[in-house]
Amino acid sequence: MKSQTKTIVPLILLGSVCVVFGLTLYAQTGSKSNGPVFTADNQLMRPANYREWIWVSSGLGMTYGPREQANSPAEPRFDNVFVTPEAYRAFMKTGKWPNKTMFVLEIRSSQSHGSINKDGHFQGDLVTIEAEVKDEGRFPEKWGFFPFRGSEQTARPAPPATTECQSCHSKNGAVDNTFVQFYPTLLEVARQKGTLRQVPPDSK
Repeated sequence: MKSQTKTIVPLILLGSVCVVFGLTLYAQTGSKSNGPVFTADNQLMRPANYREWIWVSSGLGMTYGPREQANSPAEPRFDNVFVTPEAYRAFMKTGKWPNKTMFVLEIRSSQSHGSINKDGHFQGDLVTIEAEVKDEGRFPEKWGFFPFRGSEQTARPAPPATTECQSCHSKNGAVDNTFVQFYPTLLEVARQKGTLRQVPPDSK
């Protein structure tokens, strides 16, 4: 009987250690699953689970250029914007985006004819995705933009000096380089927290 007890006790202890280790590993990996992940040469890894993040807004056929240069196809594209849950929760409390905030802009085609639809547009195939990351230690401008091409799993940061994204966001972003003016639920939060920067309606 004593020998059985001596055998059972170590097994119980080993099982407890395994459970604790498993929970610790889960917590560590889970806490890092939504943040930006970079390769050794500063490329951003494509986030596989961005559709599990917080959806903040969608747009249809939006363009930020002059009207005469705007492309208005018969089937305009949809823009869906997602942000990491951690950043969203922080914004809801403070009206500001914390370091390591990550947005994904998902661009999809639109369709007007299909199934039972008789009018309007619904979303179609994925065209591309782009990411915006706040990393104050990595980017001099604090934010970096990453266009993913096709099915590529990594993307290089767009050069700040040449990208229109950087200049447009820094000039027209209503809150910290981001277009909160187009995110209805977050816009009200920014107003309440006093973090909203007024942008002229015709600002280019």
